[in-house]
Amino acid sequence: MSTEFHWSRKDLLGIAELEPEEITAVLDAAESFQEVSARAIKKVPTLRGQTVVNLFFEASTRTRSSFEIAQKRLSADGLNFSVSGSSLTKGESLVDTALTLQAMAPDLIVIRHAYPGAPQMLARRLAAGVINAGDGAHEHPTQALLDALTIRERKGRLDGLKVAIIGDIEHCRVVRSNIHLLTKMGSEVVVAGPRTMMPAAIAKLGVTVSYDLDEAIADADVIMMLRIQLERQSKMLFPSTREYFRLFGLTRARLQAAKDDVIIMHPGPMNRGVEIASDVADGSDSVILEQVSNGVAIRMAVLYLLAGVRQAVA
Repeated sequence: MSTEFHWSRKDLLGIAELEPEEITAVLDAAESFQEVSARAIKKVPTLRGQTVVNLFFEASTRTRSSFEIAQKRLSADGLNFSVSGSSLTKGESLVDTALTLQAMAPDLIVIRHAYPGAPQMLARRLAAGVINAGDGAHEHPTQALLDALTIRERKGRLDGLKVAIIGDIEHCRVVRSNIHLLTKMGSEVVVAGPRTMMPAAIAKLGVTVSYDLDEAIADADVIMMLRIQLERQSKMLFPSTREYFRLFGLTRARLQAAKDDVIIMHPGPMNRGVEIASDVADGSDSVILEQVSNGVAIRMAVLYLLAGVRQAVA
């Protein structure tokens, strides 16, 4: 990480608010933490004595596990808050719960919530640093950062690349964070999917809109496939999964339109045979497992940078 840049944010609430220099700082810090995961003893004392509360109000496997592993590798004390056994099920508000936790003096709070803006609301009221682990269909900043780290490792840069994002653009919080990040860093972004799953004003974010997969991935350096977010749809927005795969599923044959050194990404979990064929997901072009590995490094970097701000203020 450059010694000339000093991180100053208490919270990480979204990519939209970050400057390119801040994005680069997180990526550079994550690169330095990758070495920790390669050690025989995968732990450093960087955040010893720091307490991190994990508030997950939506089901999560990859993100939650990744944050927990990151906390353990930094020697932080992690507290997992169970929603089903909390006062929230008895009518207590999110703010009241957070203030109760704040009285226990945590240093950082990681929150995933179904409602957009929940992390921002907490950040305004709490002294603890707040990290957005996904809020509704709004943003998922650490996912975009780990995607960027994976691309930069494989391609050596973000500037000048063509990135095609395919799938449920309307309901996916990952796509919004990725659009903000990639356009800030100089990538050309094309989004494609069914008209029923494409936001009307998405082009205002600086992307090219397509309704044809083959057109979108032509000469692409990176193809990012998205899961269909059925849990966020009020009704079925396509005739059948078979029809969806026929029109927007990524197959080995369709990859011929992209560049020879294209990389395939997916934030997971995958619906094999719906948005992506198994031989593509498991093929030599796929960096999906690298994304998972880089997720730990990115979350270590975010925890480290935000904890550093709190320590400097204290």
